[in-house]
Amino acid sequence: MSKHLYFLGIGGTLMGSLAQLAKQMGFEVSGSDGAIYPPMSDQLSRADIRAFEGFDPAQLEPPPDQIIVGNAGLPRGNAAIEYILERNLSYTSGAEWLGNTVLRNRWVLAVAGTHGKTTTASMLAWILDQAGLNPGYLIGGAPNNFEQSARIGDSPFFVVEADEYDTSYFDRRAKFVHYRPRTLIVNNLEYDHADIFPDIAAIQAQFHLLLRTVPAGGLVLAPSDDEAFNDVLHQGCWSEIARVGDKAPRKPVEQDSGDLWSTNQSLADPEAFEVLLNGAGQGIIKWTLKGAHNRSNAINAIAAARHAGVPTNVSIEALNKFSGVKRRMEVIFEDPSTVIYDDFAHHPTAIRTTLQGLRDNASADEIVAIIEPRTHTMSLGTLQADLTTCCAAADRVIWFRGRNIKWDVQQLASDCVVDANVEDSTDKLVEHLLQLPKLEGGRRRHLVIMSNGAFDNIYSKIIAGFTALGQ
Repeated sequence: MSKHLYFLGIGGTLMGSLAQLAKQMGFEVSGSDGAIYPPMSDQLSRADIRAFEGFDPAQLEPPPDQIIVGNAGLPRGNAAIEYILERNLSYTSGAEWLGNTVLRNRWVLAVAGTHGKTTTASMLAWILDQAGLNPGYLIGGAPNNFEQSARIGDSPFFVVEADEYDTSYFDRRAKFVHYRPRTLIVNNLEYDHADIFPDIAAIQAQFHLLLRTVPAGGLVLAPSDDEAFNDVLHQGCWSEIARVGDKAPRKPVEQDSGDLWSTNQSLADPEAFEVLLNGAGQGIIKWTLKGAHNRSNAINAIAAARHAGVPTNVSIEALNKFSGVKRRMEVIFEDPSTVIYDDFAHHPTAIRTTLQGLRDNASADEIVAIIEPRTHTMSLGTLQADLTTCCAAADRVIWFRGRNIKWDVQQLASDCVVDANVEDSTDKLVEHLLQLPKLEGGRRRHLVIMSNGAFDNIYSKIIAGFTALGQ
């Protein structure tokens, strides 16, 4: 009889993906969470994994062989946590279970950084898959090129999205210290997670712990112009470093190999760009993904795949067939006058780069950003100054004031660099959007819904509203 694993917090992207891996490995799997919504609820259902809403301790009878505890909304005082501790049931964290059960003895390719982890990890897994390597992977989202967000694979290679958020209520280290990568991508490093990190130095300390786990024969792919991460490298690095960016780092470190990956977009086709290694052209990528951030994600994935033995031309061919990730500028509605996108948008920088990428490809059209500042960092008001300017590429912004926001969103709207207003009802918000006047001269309106949560079911409401409007 197979062992029963119970995932506490199964609706989260990490925990739901771990549950799918466990199911593929032959374990009996079930779990629970406070709320479980798409796309993870759909993936768990397809994997035939029982997932309960709520943390009723009765679900832990008879006791599972092991309980894997997530970190979101599971503090001391949670009924299930107290039940586990009182009865001395066997438990571990999700990240530690992953490191010990799945990643040990694998060639781990980890994707870390404040932004772009999900997209870059999806690209890298797709490249290795198209190269015939059948990698395992665990991605904190739903890649369009795969049916599920996690799989075991049958090769030495495993791609993992490596998050700096803490592991669990009993392990305050970043989750990625459990992964021990041989190939490490660090996309960028900014201040985030204001609920657990007092300042950027605290985050840098976790990234330096991550560097300490990469072997001397490994590779670190680092942004050439990111001073926050360069400071981490100067604290000590024991692995070869290759750079990603337009120019060499201002202050190289001893382990810098001299390799510089970059892109050239000075082509006739705005949807195409050239991949460069040390200034030499490697091939052309043509796709529908928008923005400089996605070009950077692409060359990080190509460089990491090359470290695992995949020729660059094979990677470029794979990325020409890459179709993105759900909730990353995913088009959820389109008619001749309106395009509506669903975007994860977890940080002011992510909002800025996403909207600028859209503006670069829709220069004459109108862009309306609809933003729920729902993440811990944004909901605490920590980055209010950045929020006032991050929408500069849009024509207007609507801020949604959810119940978790305790600061003055109206003041944010007043200070915003573009026209802005505030709504606290998704029904009223959708009605507002439906009443916007039609644009003249063939211009289109792009509505970008930006949230890392369910946003009070705005997605189905807005699709239904605009579908009815066009009938």
